[in-house]
Amino acid sequence: MKRFSFVIILIFIFSGGKAQQYILNSPNRELTVEISIGKEISVKMNKGGENLIAFSGLTLELAGENQPFAGLQVKKTNRRSVDEDVKPVIRERSSLYKNQYNELEVVFKTYHALTFRLFNEGLAYRHSGSLKDSLTILKENLRIQVQENDSMWYQPSKSFKSSYETPYEFKKISSVENGQLCHLPVLIRKQTGPFVMFTEADLSPYPGMWIKGTGKTELATTNPAYPKSFSNTGNIYDRGQIAERYEYIAKVAGTRTFPWRIFAVAGHEDGLLNNNMVYLLASSTVLQDVSWIKPGVVMFDWWGKNNIYGVDFKAGVNTETAKYYIDFCAAHGFRYFLFDDGWCPKDDLLHAVPELNMAEVTAYAETKGVDVMLWVIWHALKNQWAPAFEQFALWGIKGIKMDFMDRDDQPMVEFYEAVALKAAENKMVVNFHGAFKPDGLSRKYPNVLTRESLIEFEYSGGTTWDNTTHHNLLPYIRMFTGAMDYIPATMRNSTKDNFRPVGDYPMGQGTRAHAMALYVILSSPMLMLPDSPSDYCREKECTQFLTKIPVEWDETLLLQGKISKYTVLARRSGNEWFVGAITNNDARTLEIPTGFLKAGKYHIELIEDGVNAGSRAEDYKKEVSEITSGEVLKLKLASGGGWVARISPVL
Repeated sequence: MKRFSFVIILIFIFSGGKAQQYILNSPNRELTVEISIGKEISVKMNKGGENLIAFSGLTLELAGENQPFAGLQVKKTNRRSVDEDVKPVIRERSSLYKNQYNELEVVFKTYHALTFRLFNEGLAYRHSGSLKDSLTILKENLRIQVQENDSMWYQPSKSFKSSYETPYEFKKISSVENGQLCHLPVLIRKQTGPFVMFTEADLSPYPGMWIKGTGKTELATTNPAYPKSFSNTGNIYDRGQIAERYEYIAKVAGTRTFPWRIFAVAGHEDGLLNNNMVYLLASSTVLQDVSWIKPGVVMFDWWGKNNIYGVDFKAGVNTETAKYYIDFCAAHGFRYFLFDDGWCPKDDLLHAVPELNMAEVTAYAETKGVDVMLWVIWHALKNQWAPAFEQFALWGIKGIKMDFMDRDDQPMVEFYEAVALKAAENKMVVNFHGAFKPDGLSRKYPNVLTRESLIEFEYSGGTTWDNTTHHNLLPYIRMFTGAMDYIPATMRNSTKDNFRPVGDYPMGQGTRAHAMALYVILSSPMLMLPDSPSDYCREKECTQFLTKIPVEWDETLLLQGKISKYTVLARRSGNEWFVGAITNNDARTLEIPTGFLKAGKYHIELIEDGVNAGSRAEDYKKEVSEITSGEVLKLKLASGGGWVARISPVL
């Protein structure tokens, strides 16, 4: 009798504890995902028998006793396959994105679901709920398991208050300190060579996800808690930051989808540059009319206004300087002029400084075919919401650059979307600075043309962080998530040894050809130039070359590249190709086949490092010649050097 009871108990334990297993294959069948649902949910993604990433504990913890997301009894599963082409409104990388995936939706008995999408390029998953009541979310659980010798590139942060502008660090994951905060994206380098990118898409309305180190071969995740009170004293740029937080991270409707968590994979660097998962997983465009949204080059006056010379007026934030900028934009086909910090009393967006007649300037710009943009501090815009947009409309302002948000909690994420919508209603484009990484908002609101969330050229005014190694990290990490406002193509160039941080007159590390190649390599359909018009007028040959480079693209190819070392990127616009090449502080010679060109002969106009560029960074050489498709281009890059070319068919 005792033996019989023991057998029954064993059978019960085995049956009750048995996990349900699901398999999902990528369309090309190279990736396989194993999903196990038992006491918890665990997921493994494999390629060719190798485990690329594993993660577990996928639940949402709610306030109160009712925990529907902890209920893991499966009600049903739904599978589907999608194979379609998506045409982006703004051709940031390409005129066509392939959206191909296999999907598994697991629906649980407690009115929630998990959806897994497996692309050839990686895996994404998200929670969804179909509950009647609103939810207060205390925590979203996710643990990421890696192997002993896996490493990662990440940007550390001391707290959730972040401008998202710290230098990348590269460490073995088990060496990342316990509790170290890292904002997304993070790029994992497998010990066997492949890459795994972790980021998110379709965020609003929900707080951003962050990584926390554990000191082990596991990464934890966390989210900033919901704000309870704010600090409105001290430095005007820091106002509106969090003084106190609640214990929960979000308040949401019970019926909704949650953000996509993305684990993108790449065997080599080109798989990182050609991955469009963030855009493809974002919400579709909600704007009915997008014809007014115009990408373009921006001249702005933050540094440059202090560096104008050869004129008969006192340069500064005034009407004469603004007209000088506008004339330069009109003469060179640059679409925008931006008034940066200083055009108004910072917390008052309704009145320009006395030296500036905004109505006169915008009227003048209209006669020249140039659009005017305004820089704003985010909390000033929030405090003067309706009157500010009304005043901007009266002035004829065509865009805003919003700055110093430095947060990605739920209310701030919602504010980004509110700004995008309100700007769209007023036919204004948007550039977010002091911003978290792109999450696909530019698909939902294509008027959001670019954002910061990186160390960019301005850091050359005070640090050595914006260096040539950093330039060879950006295309593979930050650019994965979307457009970035780096501000390339300075005419003030320096070698590593000669570089000095100089506040209002910054120089850039790398040669002249390197700085100009960044104009092609770093994606942004709103591309800002850092120097004053006087500098570009002085360097007419280089400036004329820049005017021929578009900011939208029909095709993007990584021809060669090694993360942190060198990058050779080709982009096509119509029947013209533009190629940019940069190296870190190691001089190198590269041979680049031109098999990407259709058969035929081509004009090639290029700017390359001069023979003395290694010691005098401004030294460059321009050449014009003809090539035949299939020829091998030989690039000789100086230390911190570069190479940039425009290739057009011989008609």
